[in-house]
Amino acid sequence: MKFCEWCSLEFIPKVQYQIYCSKECRELSTKDKINERYKRNRREKLSKKKKKCSGGCDTVISIYNENDFCDSCAINKKQVDKMLKELKGLFDYEQNR
Repeated sequence: MKFCEWCSLEFIPKVQYQIYCSKECRELSTKDKINERYKRNRREKLSKKKKKCSGGCDTVISIYNENDFCDSCAINKKQVDKMLKELKGLFDYEQNR
């Protein structure tokens, strides 16, 4: 008698090296191992990557930063966007006159 590596049920092995009680337990265990390997490889891959600010200052930022800009460039980008909207408004005003 052996105990299943996945569900811990006691079973009679058909071959000496059998470690799972059923095909389902074997497949679930395999899927779990693949999932763990994928997560581990992804973490390693992301930890090796360095993400730089898209604002041109080459500051290294977190890989989890969604907006691709460091704090100082993000502030400047907001100011630039605001100024561009104001300029667009002035041009539109001048064209409509």
